[in-house]
Amino acid sequence: MIDGQPLACFQPFIDTATGRIAGVEALGRLRQADGQLASVGPLFADPRTSAAALRRLDRQLRDNALSRLHEAPCDWFLSLNISPRWISRLGPDKPLPSLKQLNKYGVDPKRIVFEITELRGDIQRLAQVVARYRLAGARIAIDDFGAGYSQLDRVLALQPDILKLDMRLFQAAALGGPSSDVVKALAQMAEKTGCWIIAEGVETDAQLNFALECGSRYVQGFLFAGAQEDFFCAGAFVEHFAQLRQRYVKQKLAERGRLMIMRQQLSELMAILQAWAQARAPLSALPQLDAFPWLLRFYQCDRQGTQLTPNLEWRNNGWVADNRYLGHNWSWRPYFYQLLAEGGDERRLTLSSTYRDATSNQYCLTAGQFFDNGERLLLIDIDAVGF
Repeated sequence: MIDGQPLACFQPFIDTATGRIAGVEALGRLRQADGQLASVGPLFADPRTSAAALRRLDRQLRDNALSRLHEAPCDWFLSLNISPRWISRLGPDKPLPSLKQLNKYGVDPKRIVFEITELRGDIQRLAQVVARYRLAGARIAIDDFGAGYSQLDRVLALQPDILKLDMRLFQAAALGGPSSDVVKALAQMAEKTGCWIIAEGVETDAQLNFALECGSRYVQGFLFAGAQEDFFCAGAFVEHFAQLRQRYVKQKLAERGRLMIMRQQLSELMAILQAWAQARAPLSALPQLDAFPWLLRFYQCDRQGTQLTPNLEWRNNGWVADNRYLGHNWSWRPYFYQLLAEGGDERRLTLSSTYRDATSNQYCLTAGQFFDNGERLLLIDIDAVGF
């Protein structure tokens, strides 16, 4: 039994370009006899609640949200959750209930984002219904992106306009570690397919910073507001967001400053190592390089990417030569062809993006510079954690 009066509450999406509210998500609530609001989430998760009752509840909530959208600024969008389970039951020629509701309240479909909320449902049937939504002018979002492998199939089949990062994955990723790399890769994939990213569950400054790192177009979460019955003023969070964004930019500038210092140190290290290499001096002539604690190893390659020398590492108070990689060709690695493309000039020191080394499992950067009339490339692997 569903106890309470259904109504929609609205949680805002903050536009990261302006700090203004760009739209809202309708979230279901039940008003209890004492006036308190309770989430409908447990009802939808409870297998004892009949499917018919849930469909009625869902349409009541959507009806309530659409009937009040005229109270919001006309440039806002409204995100409505849609279950693939129910979409799959619709006949191919039957009118879509959600579009009928839009007509009922005179809502322009261009203001609507239909948010696909689950992994279940027939994907081919779902794609047909999504095509009808899009033909009407609505946009499509996939919720909890990254929560399951089948989401990738869904992206290809539905070609959504918006991807909402899975909240638990996003919050874990904001702490760093492997999940951070996964989410950034998902965000890059979204960018390449023309999707906008929404980061939901943004509750801390660090999570907002990570959302900005991922290129999120919109952010949603308790750092700004939870779901409320009334609409916020469009500019309610502009000042707060501007302060947070300014702190983020200062942080990035500080990182950039550290990078410039590192480049200067790398230039000094390159000069020492190239002088040693040019002199063809023995390993015993190479000093301990205490001023560069982030140095992992260095080695030389030819212009085609073939390794000419052993990896040289400082271990147990002495330089050690690791011959395992002699003759290996690294031209296929992204950092190497980046160095080849950008660093043909001996005067230019180039630096790769951060990557995880497959052998040591460390986060690394690789610096490179040509010498010996451009015939040899000196490569330095750096512990990225030190920066």
